[in-house]
Amino acid sequence: METPIAVTGLVKTFGHTRALDGLDLTVRAGEVHGFLGPNGAGKSTTIRVLLGLLRADAGAVRLLDGDPWRDAVTLHRRLAYVPGDVTLWPQLSGGEVIDLLGRMRGGLDPRRRAELLESFELDPRKKGRTYSKGNRQKVGLVAALASDVELLILDEPTSGLDPLMEEVFQHWIDRARRDGRTVLLSSHILAEVEALCDRVTIIRNGRHVETGTLTELRHLHRTAIDAELAGPVDGLDTLPGVHDLRVDGDRVRFDVDTAALDAALRRLTEIGVRSLVSQPPTLEELFLRHYETPPAAPPAAAPPASTGEGPHAEGPHAEDPHADGPHADSPHADGPTGERPGGAAPGNDRPTGVRR
Repeated sequence: METPIAVTGLVKTFGHTRALDGLDLTVRAGEVHGFLGPNGAGKSTTIRVLLGLLRADAGAVRLLDGDPWRDAVTLHRRLAYVPGDVTLWPQLSGGEVIDLLGRMRGGLDPRRRAELLESFELDPRKKGRTYSKGNRQKVGLVAALASDVELLILDEPTSGLDPLMEEVFQHWIDRARRDGRTVLLSSHILAEVEALCDRVTIIRNGRHVETGTLTELRHLHRTAIDAELAGPVDGLDTLPGVHDLRVDGDRVRFDVDTAALDAALRRLTEIGVRSLVSQPPTLEELFLRHYETPPAAPPAAAPPASTGEGPHAEGPHAEDPHADGPHADSPHADGPTGERPGGAAPGNDRPTGVRR
């Protein structure tokens, strides 16, 4: 089975700024993969490279066993993309946009389309210009999830949705996984990622930091212990791997490295334990620990040499390297969700009526 997304050593520069600095990313078939990092880490730039909206300066990028730059027309019929700020043709109804995008992607499931409209409480008869931000997101999500595609690329897809609709979104992503589809999910809602994702990749300053299941990542980090003891605390502060020890009468709290957990629990047993709570780190704690210490500044990139490849060559003004917001404003983004309508080649003019 092919690996839907395989990125190795990806580099993308904008003038003197290196937005992606040797990034690695692997997404396995049939998994929901979380893609995490703060604003400016390079998430949206990576996604634009995957969509064929930007051309990589160096590295290897494979999407559904194809080249996202050269094979964009073919690949876009096998994937669906939802950005964090969906834009619509103002004169088309939501239902017309959903059906148009479905045809561009090779068809959609009418029954699933109807179920999605009901679940998201979306009126498809209204014109695009009348929708709120949340309802525009619903149009993008319904169009993507109703399409018969193998891969979903979602960049802050629940932006503007209320908590109830976020639960609906989670239900449909779980259903997509059960149907065997692959999902790349970039989100700042860490509880959402924790609930949905099989594996997570954390990036920082355009570089891969860590990848694994939540269980694997937790084993690499500290566990929080909160215990009520039968005797005085003695010897815990001298154990290697014990951190932030706090004692309040007969109650003790501390963090402990995974490798030292067994020794710490044995010491607590020797003292006598009345109650104990062991709490593995949450995804938020795992995420924040990677950003406690400021990283060294990435090396400045030399100005890119001209490739002589005409309108497809990316220059220093192609994109804000730290942009993590709407994607429909990319110079090659021709559709309401940043896609090339009708399989258009890079650089075609935006269709009439697309709101900038």
